[in-house]
Amino acid sequence: MTELLNSLSAVDIATGVADGTFTAEAVTTACLDHIASREETVGAWEFLDPERALAQARAVDAAEVKGPMAGVPVGVKDIIDTHDMPTGMGSPIYDGHQPAADASCVAQMRAAGAVILGKTVTCEFAGLTPRKTSNPHDPTRTPGGSSSGSAAAVADQMVPVAFGTQTGGSVLRPSSYCGIIGYKPSFDTFSLTGVYPAAESLDTLGLHARSLDDIELMSAAMLRRPFTPVTDIKKPPVVGFCKTSMWDAALPETHDALEAAAAAMQAAGAMVRDFELPEEFDWLGELRGMINGWERADVMADEWARNRDALSAQMQGTIQGGLDTPYRDYVDAMHLMEACRARTTQSFEGCDVLLTPAVDGEAPVGLAETGSPRFQALWTMLHTPSITLPTHKGPNGLPVGIQLVAPYRADRSLLGIARWTLEACK
Repeated sequence: MTELLNSLSAVDIATGVADGTFTAEAVTTACLDHIASREETVGAWEFLDPERALAQARAVDAAEVKGPMAGVPVGVKDIIDTHDMPTGMGSPIYDGHQPAADASCVAQMRAAGAVILGKTVTCEFAGLTPRKTSNPHDPTRTPGGSSSGSAAAVADQMVPVAFGTQTGGSVLRPSSYCGIIGYKPSFDTFSLTGVYPAAESLDTLGLHARSLDDIELMSAAMLRRPFTPVTDIKKPPVVGFCKTSMWDAALPETHDALEAAAAAMQAAGAMVRDFELPEEFDWLGELRGMINGWERADVMADEWARNRDALSAQMQGTIQGGLDTPYRDYVDAMHLMEACRARTTQSFEGCDVLLTPAVDGEAPVGLAETGSPRFQALWTMLHTPSITLPTHKGPNGLPVGIQLVAPYRADRSLLGIARWTLEACK
């Protein structure tokens, strides 16, 4: 069974380690062996020390109390601090940088018995400039970004779960392209202590997984609540089909995926109705760039002052744009975003969830760019919880996810509706 352990869910691993069916060391060995066979193609890992990972696993096996994440290997995006592994931010500026402490999320995983397997590749400072990772389904295509390595590692069964972050679309886009579940919780659900910031009014710690119960298991460990599997909803949901003003920018495979999902949900008993956002929401895409640039220039003041030449042309342009933005314009943009956010909490209009595009289409060919964040960034700005589900495929047989969005803080409801949706779309 050893060769199959890397393909198990986090819940199955934790259960098996806790009841003695297999060891954490065996699970970690299986993951490391699979990585050794696939990493040259996928390029998901920035730092990996097999002996360090195995030592963690042996410590879990020796512990009398195993913890809810017992023996579960976890990938950690390389902008998230680890006290025993370098954190390089995807930039030569931080080559060999060794934090003194774990990020809160990493410390919580260790306390729950997880094995921090290694650091996954990130785009430069969690921005748009990619590095070495390719899509596990087709190495000529992008895995998306900026949580490139985390999504690819989970999709390729190198680890069952991994941390990502989202400021625009950095959890949902790579998850959709790689054919896994990507979860961006309500803003400020998980601690960002020890996570390098991008735009602090938008940054959200998110999760990559292959099952909804694994999302809940990680969430429970970080939120200090008992783990309970995601349960079925008591009745079919009211679904708002929200194409957004960007619908015409989506490729036919996204149109097909959303329309097929809406039809399947309706056939399963959901009330599906068209849902249109107010006109002022159309401006949010342009404003996100302004807010992101202004805040990026703020948090990267030192890198700009002392290591500007080591930044990519794209990052230099983002920071310069932020520096060129008058503070008054930034405040006006924030006011509109906050007004839209306040209106969102009141304007689901009786819908339990919105069905909306996750991405433009299949993962684009080429590794020089990571795809457009437009369909994810809108909801990041609104602080709502969102999830992408691997329900459909495009003309080349590659994944095309759908996105579900729930009201702020309705995360548990979102996961329940997501389970129902997966069943409806089978």
